[in-house]
Amino acid sequence: MSKENVIQSNDALRNFEYLPNSAHVRLTTMMALYGCSSATIWRGCKNGLIPKPKKLTLRTTAWNVGEVRNALHLNGGISHE
Repeated sequence: MSKENVIQSNDALRNFEYLPNSAHVRLTTMMALYGCSSATIWRGCKNGLIPKPKKLTLRTTAWNVGEVRNALHLNGGISHE
C-alpha cells in the first residue's frame, strides 16, 4: 500500500463522522472502522453483516458511507469468529 493511500485512509477515518452519506470509503478505512482484517471485511460482506461495496472503476471498489453507518449502528460492528 502506498504512503498516499495510507494518508487518504487516515483522513477518511479521522473525518468519517463528517463525511456525507453519499461519500465512499476504501478497504483500509473499512478495516480500521471494524478493527479487523481485509478477509474479515469480505467475509462480512458475503454473510450480509457488512454492506456490499460498489465498483467505482475497473480497479476501484468502495463502500457507501451511509450504508456503512447504518450497518455499524444496527450490528454494532461484527464478531471476530
